[in-house]
Amino acid sequence: MPATTAFRRSLAVLAALPLLTLAACGYGSESTGDETEKVSAGAEKIDGLDTVRIGYFGNLTHATALVGRQEGIFQKELGGTKAEYATFNAGPSEIEALNSGSIDIGWIGPSPAVNGYTKSGGKNLRIIGGSASGGVKLVVNPDKIKTLDDVKGKRIATPQLGNTQDVALLNWINEQGWKVDAQSGKGDVSVVRTDNKVAPDAYRSGSIDGAWVPEPTASKLVAEGAEVLLDEADLWPDKKFVITNIIVSQKFLEEHPDVVEAVLRGSVKTNAWINDNPEEAKAVANERLKQDSGKALPAEVLDPAWKSIQIIDDPLASTLDTEAANAVQAGLLEEPVLDGIYDLTLLNKVLKAEGEPEVDDAGLGVK
Repeated sequence: MPATTAFRRSLAVLAALPLLTLAACGYGSESTGDETEKVSAGAEKIDGLDTVRIGYFGNLTHATALVGRQEGIFQKELGGTKAEYATFNAGPSEIEALNSGSIDIGWIGPSPAVNGYTKSGGKNLRIIGGSASGGVKLVVNPDKIKTLDDVKGKRIATPQLGNTQDVALLNWINEQGWKVDAQSGKGDVSVVRTDNKVAPDAYRSGSIDGAWVPEPTASKLVAEGAEVLLDEADLWPDKKFVITNIIVSQKFLEEHPDVVEAVLRGSVKTNAWINDNPEEAKAVANERLKQDSGKALPAEVLDPAWKSIQIIDDPLASTLDTEAANAVQAGLLEEPVLDGIYDLTLLNKVLKAEGEPEVDDAGLGVK
């Protein structure tokens, strides 16, 4: 089966489920108010545009947005065009904000991006860049689960029905030869859909025996006494798989490509700085989290979570083919049309100017 066909067929879980079931894995407080960066006196606006509205989650897997904002890197690239920010807890609310014009560009997980694209018939957004890979772990109660075989018969949490981690766990269960009904979560393993914000309480109370979750939730559970049984990165070639993308409104991309290019230039420069200065960047990201949510992450959560996330420019489009195959194995099929979900033209222009290699859209780019 061609990769593109497999990709379309196997993401049925994303197209078939209601939008609210595909919330990305947010962590922190949602903000409906806008916050605007200070612009240097005399700076020239790009395309004469006053503001560009940017959304992201208060989550370490959105480190590019956290650090780029905190360090003023995006604003520097935007010149006299003000960067206006809003933070979100969940993918559906960010997609809704994009659709309504409340934001123009956003950092978001792959599942809500795909769902938003298919729900609109391919008319509302494009994925224009990557941001992060990895940062997802299976953490368990060591008193109840000592080996992978011990997961059978236990209660394992995922953030939501049909989200990226939910599909990954269902696929892994299938690979063990165990059976679980994808919709109910009942079977050889009980898959318990549990919001990331309440997962630590659920673990503490004993209502779950473990969880397949992103950072920093995984490290918060470890701080509660859980142990890492499996890092999902170990299941992927080169230990890379997409966890955060950059999306843009198609209308905004068409009308203001120079502004989009400036944001992408800021993203690439931010990622380079993060990778060159990981310890300083970690502190900067945590300070932004504190300002956004009112609470910084403690070191015992921050340090292991940060270490497990790779900050990248590549959206890793090819890994979505495998994620799609995983959805097929979970028994969830339909035929969403995803041609054109990627437009990496401006990202590749920026990467070329920075002397970096271009990235690939796995055949799912704008024709």
